[in-house]
Amino acid sequence: MTEPKGSAPPLLEVDNLQTHFFTRRGVTKAVDGVSFTLRAGETLALVGESGSGKSITCLSLVRLVPEPAGRIVGGRVLLDGEDLLTKTPAQMRRVRGKQIAMVLQDPMTSLNPGLTIGSQLGEVVRLHQGLRGASLRERVLDALSRLRIPGAASRLKHYQHQLSGGMRQRVSSAIAMSCAPRLLIADEPTTSLDVTIQAQYLDLLKEVQQATGVAVILVTHDFGIVAANADRVAVMYAGRIVEIGSTLDVFNRPAHPYTHALLRCLPDVDLKAARLVEIGGQPPDLTRLPAGCPFAPRCPERQPQCEVEYPPAVRLDDGHVAHCWAAADASVPAR
Repeated sequence: MTEPKGSAPPLLEVDNLQTHFFTRRGVTKAVDGVSFTLRAGETLALVGESGSGKSITCLSLVRLVPEPAGRIVGGRVLLDGEDLLTKTPAQMRRVRGKQIAMVLQDPMTSLNPGLTIGSQLGEVVRLHQGLRGASLRERVLDALSRLRIPGAASRLKHYQHQLSGGMRQRVSSAIAMSCAPRLLIADEPTTSLDVTIQAQYLDLLKEVQQATGVAVILVTHDFGIVAANADRVAVMYAGRIVEIGSTLDVFNRPAHPYTHALLRCLPDVDLKAARLVEIGGQPPDLTRLPAGCPFAPRCPERQPQCEVEYPPAVRLDDGHVAHCWAAADASVPAR
């Protein structure tokens, strides 16, 4: 249902992924049947309000869901046709860092403050590439230079507190890309950066992607970043993808009322409105999800059917899919 255009087989295929958290309050369905595909060299953005399931989806892909409360209870995650959910912990350790890498939003917490940059980068290369001595040093310096870190050799003895925020994020990306992964998961990588450094970092990441062909899953709240960097966008709400399609289609022809509401919340510098538009109501309690569409209580276009049955996938165009009864009835106007 979420196949993008193109004839090449997908690098990543996620099918009905379900991740639940078992708490005293009940079962929280953080990821509730997520499906999508991703091809080599492509960038897919995951967007949605906080708590929509974006980060837990990414952690599920690499089997890093916090245990014992969190558990992947269903679905498949196929990387080059191999199901990662069936691999042993030892096998997954060989996948992480070598085939799939992650860049997290805060390098202050993802980098080890007690180890030098060279030690952290070298550990990854030594583990996954088996390099030692001069070959290891050469690979480490190449990884830093690729991310345009000036004075790469002198940086090897630095600790994270000696670097700026933007430089720390470049180091995190250098570690992630050091073993030439097939897939890079960037979970809000620009959150801790100022606007100018954000743009520089994202341009650099795009250059690395074009040079290596790595596929990227980009988690962000910033629709400007999505418009400038993503080939496709998946909109998440209450643990599900409610709309997915090319960035152009989703931005110009949003089919799900939630997508439309998110886009309306973007401030327009040309308009002199007294108040910003907001989405009324609250996201649902994930321990008590309704039988129907979870967005229905907040939706201006809800129908009686929305309350009792979750909407099917409606194909609007090649690769553009939405889960909405109004879209199925062709009653969502083109916007």
